[in-house]
Amino acid sequence: MNFNLLDLIRLQSRVVIGGLEHVIPIIIATLFAVFFIRYAKNKLDTPKQEKYIHYFACLISLTVLAFHLYYYFFGEYNIVTDLPLYLCSLMALLIPFFTYYKKYWMFEILVFWAIGGFTQGVITPDIAIGFPSFDYFRFWAVHLGVLIIVFYAIFVFNMRPKLASVFKSYFTLQGYVFIVILINYALRANYFYLIEKPKTATILDYFGEWPYYVIVVQIILIPYFLLIYLPFYLIDRKKNKNELLGE
Repeated sequence: MNFNLLDLIRLQSRVVIGGLEHVIPIIIATLFAVFFIRYAKNKLDTPKQEKYIHYFACLISLTVLAFHLYYYFFGEYNIVTDLPLYLCSLMALLIPFFTYYKKYWMFEILVFWAIGGFTQGVITPDIAIGFPSFDYFRFWAVHLGVLIIVFYAIFVFNMRPKLASVFKSYFTLQGYVFIVILINYALRANYFYLIEKPKTATILDYFGEWPYYVIVVQIILIPYFLLIYLPFYLIDRKKNKNELLGE
């Protein structure tokens, strides 16, 4: 088994799940999210609420853009592996459109993709080179930043998904997967891990080898999205019940 020097560095510096490089960014982001959301909700008027979260979204998007430009000009950029086609990178690039326009259909898609996919990335990070690499900061800025924006929309803008949102998000995702399949075929790539599972431990390890893990994921996505929707349903149901009782 042959490794070059870069492969060796990556293997030695990969983020350990549960280690300080994994836990500290989550703690910092959680504290920031609580402060940011509470401050925006209680201290800012609507224009400032919208402006500050849009600036934050632009910062996340620029981080991803800078990362790809940096490795394109100064690194070993490879279109077979490095294009921002993974859902996390794509959403990070496009998130300023949501914070600027605040379209409800965008939120319907974003809430399930982010909570469903980004949470998995946070729990089992796939970072080739650990702290203090650009890839390390880019990974956490994307995954934790987009989640902060989603919860900001929920608690500050009072956005809530509906049952129909589950299916809108699911079928939109299927459309994107189809596009990625075509790109993988053209480039002989493995975007979205549709050809091979990631090297690090993920939930996909419990779903068998290819193509079974791809099929299993498609089957469980709707129940998974419904599980994400359940707290919103229960909260709205309780709210409507209290309104009917005049409480």
